[in-house]
Amino acid sequence: MHWFFLFLAFLIGISNTVQSGVNAQLRESLNNPILAAITSFSVGLIILVIAFACFNQNPVPTINDVKQISWTKFTGGIFGAFYVVTVVFIVRHIGPANLICLVIAGQMIAAMTIDHFGFQGFAVHQITLPRIAGAVLLVAGVYLILKN
Repeated sequence: MHWFFLFLAFLIGISNTVQSGVNAQLRESLNNPILAAITSFSVGLIILVIAFACFNQNPVPTINDVKQISWTKFTGGIFGAFYVVTVVFIVRHIGPANLICLVIAGQMIAAMTIDHFGFQGFAVHQITLPRIAGAVLLVAGVYLILKN
């Protein structure tokens, strides 16, 4: 594996945790969790539009191209909204360490299932004993961290 990609994945974990706290603070400042999520997504959209304008080298699909895309391929935004709104609601109650541990445990279970069956066009990576052991250790670690 390329070390740069591993480092970026590590940075995603850091930014994800910091994002939880920042969005919780925004919720308190705005006194509205859904408005906080809308604001967070709006700022992200502005950044993405700027990045697109500065760096995009691919052709922009036409409206007809977009109409041919299955609606299921647009559900990523739903999952993103669910994540941000839910985090805004719960992070102050359970704390960022507990939140991230549970998020990672859920991600691992989902990822191993997707890998095993090759869902969403991913290459198949069978669930093996070492992978199960890793997941069990992860869940055990989540339990120990949640236990405080």
